[in-house]
Amino acid sequence: MMLLYILLTVIFSLLLIKATDILIVHLRALSHKTSVGGFFIASLLVGLGTSLPELFVGITSAIEGVPSLSLGNVLGANIANVSLIAGCAAIIGGSLHVNHHARRSDFLLVFAAAVIPMLLLADRTLSRIDGGILIILFFSYNYLIANKRKILADDQPNMVERILRTLHRRTTEKDIAYIVIGFILILLAADMIVRVVKLLAIAVNVPILLVGLFLISIGTSLPELIFGIKAVRHREAQMFMGNVFGSIVANSTIVLGIAALIRPIAITTLTEYGIAVVFFLVSYSMFSYFVRTKHRLDRWEGIALVGMYLLFFLFELM
Repeated sequence: MMLLYILLTVIFSLLLIKATDILIVHLRALSHKTSVGGFFIASLLVGLGTSLPELFVGITSAIEGVPSLSLGNVLGANIANVSLIAGCAAIIGGSLHVNHHARRSDFLLVFAAAVIPMLLLADRTLSRIDGGILIILFFSYNYLIANKRKILADDQPNMVERILRTLHRRTTEKDIAYIVIGFILILLAADMIVRVVKLLAIAVNVPILLVGLFLISIGTSLPELIFGIKAVRHREAQMFMGNVFGSIVANSTIVLGIAALIRPIAITTLTEYGIAVVFFLVSYSMFSYFVRTKHRLDRWEGIALVGMYLLFFLFELM
């Protein structure tokens, strides 16, 4: 059975890679045709789309009465985004020049979105009211990003009309069809990977929070990882940054928010949770420093970020 699980993981990972390749090609084409920035498209569509596996796990775990699995999944995925995923993308794809795609205000907004749920969990419970706050925060963040990127600017009153006109073109409709197909394949592949990983977790009898922090979060973060590597190789800095930021925001707000609305989330393993919070703060600070100081992410910095994730893994095991 173990060999079967491994084989299934490889098969669905290959499907995931192909689906992500389809997605990035047609998202880039859609961005150029509509004149909507790739950062915003990646932040909203890709960030939310690649977070669908986390959302699915959150809803399922809440319904089954283990919402802490969702909390571990989100924390683990966010740490993986700014350490393992960003690091692997830099190592495999090479140095990436982000230039103006790494604004200081963007880093602060994403940091706030990631930290607010931690503050709401100060009483060790994420209530339904807290969940509603997080969902509102998700839509507020995307409104601010759209406004900052001049997508909702007052001096562009015909922007929406122009975009809608572009979307009705035959070539654009083809891009949209491929984007939908890509999302469906990503969701299918990621869902099956998560199912297999959950079976492996049960077999080795790992605590539920650690299952979310590592096994489930790595499985659900595969779309972000593949998308990040593809974006770096295509030199799509705005897609890469939008993917990282959008995934962190979606995980911390709408994913946790919906899970908490279904069933409040309580912290039962304070030590493991505390270690995860500390490593997220450190990893995010490292990622921010690397990108902001030189406006690029180099291979050696990618190695340092991956090393931080491995250190996190060792600390949790200890």
